[in-house]
Amino acid sequence: MTTPWIIIATIVGYFILLFLISWFATRKSDSNDALTGGNKAPWFIVAIAMIGAPISGVTFISVPGMVLAKGYSYLQMVLGFLVGYFVIAYVLIPLFYKRHLVSIYGYLEERFGSDTHKTGAWFFFISKMLGAAVRFYVVCITLQLLVFDALGIPFVLNVIVTTALIFLYTLQGGVKTVIWTDTLKSFCLIASVVLCIYFIAKGLGYDFGEMCKAVASDDSSRIFFFDNPKEGTYFWKQFIGGIFMAIAMTGLDQDMMQRTLASPNAKESQKGMIVSGITQIFVIGLFLILGTLLSMYATQIGLFPADMSSYKSDELFGSVIWSDGIPVIAGIFFIIGLIAAAYSAAGSALTSLTTSFTVDILGADKKQDEKKLSSTRKLVHVAMAVGMGIVIIVFYFLSNSDAISAVYSIASYTYGPILGLFAFGMMCKTSVKDKMVPIVCIAAPVLSWIIQWWLKQQFDYTIGFELLLLNAALTMLGLLIFKKSTPEEK
Repeated sequence: MTTPWIIIATIVGYFILLFLISWFATRKSDSNDALTGGNKAPWFIVAIAMIGAPISGVTFISVPGMVLAKGYSYLQMVLGFLVGYFVIAYVLIPLFYKRHLVSIYGYLEERFGSDTHKTGAWFFFISKMLGAAVRFYVVCITLQLLVFDALGIPFVLNVIVTTALIFLYTLQGGVKTVIWTDTLKSFCLIASVVLCIYFIAKGLGYDFGEMCKAVASDDSSRIFFFDNPKEGTYFWKQFIGGIFMAIAMTGLDQDMMQRTLASPNAKESQKGMIVSGITQIFVIGLFLILGTLLSMYATQIGLFPADMSSYKSDELFGSVIWSDGIPVIAGIFFIIGLIAAAYSAAGSALTSLTTSFTVDILGADKKQDEKKLSSTRKLVHVAMAVGMGIVIIVFYFLSNSDAISAVYSIASYTYGPILGLFAFGMMCKTSVKDKMVPIVCIAAPVLSWIIQWWLKQQFDYTIGFELLLLNAALTMLGLLIFKKSTPEEK
């Protein structure tokens, strides 16, 4: 059996499992269950689901490859994520449960008005559509290189088929399907990374103790960077950026929060959030260790080109795991981990986009009965799947950067206004001119880009993940400029 057919068999088997889980999780479900998960998910199931939820195909492919240029600097950001998770657990979760929100952007309407509500929802829509497309693009590219090129299948058909399959298994289930498939995803991810580490270490001739010593002594395993504040890897940039990235990309993201809001109450939701945050440090640590071992193995077998400037780090994992010296079973575990990360993340994004568009932009939950709401949700789900497929194909023809950088760059621009809106709403009692909010939220990212460019040109200062904070601060400043003359408490 050739490698492409082994990979296809693995993908088909995983999809069959996903469809079975979707059917089992959604028996006797209605539209409310699809949008909220029924608010019955146990905290430990949510915690397991949340471990894998932020890990997409980008993480699976790009994080191991990042060690080539940036060492373990990403772990500085992950430490910031944990602090951000505590903020989410004890500030945002009680707020959302107190207001009984189906979509978290409903808070913006209660606090400011309908224009602000729709602005937040549209920025989430753009953020999630672009971010999810970039993440899924990485997986489609990897599968194209490993499977579909050998079979003569074009990239566009690859995207259409895989997007259609994800659409089908999430169509009926909604949030319930997301929670249970993310639970499966977490187990598959951890098992695949651990087993890949084992096989690579074995290929290098290391036992467990020798592996630990080799990784610890390798230059790529450096974690903390305090030496150059101008660099994007500087500790305080990444740590503080990580805090607010977690708040914005998890706490203020309908995709991430739809899992925690499926818990029965705020206390149960908080448990799941904190446990998942702590566990993620160790999971990302495994990815980084794997990256060092992959680099060692690639060097040993002469995989790297003489000119490393042309080498794409995202190709490291796939090229090593399918090389001749590694057993086929390791490649199968690589594919299981990759598709578990990618398909679950894409399915979750489709579900959250459907929920937000149906509830926040169309307001269908307030206008339609159960039958019409179900029909509307399914039509929106179709539109979201088609839109995601189109964005992936466009990104394929335009992209020239590594995927994980693209994801966080997009997030810094599009989540900044969302972070600014929520921060202003919770920190200030001032009411604002609702109709001016869309202008403020468009102007803030534009000004952020200009400032980023100017600092680089004038001072050779690279704005990293703190771009998110700058964007949010400009949004808050704009809201202050357009505040109303009388305070309004909500």
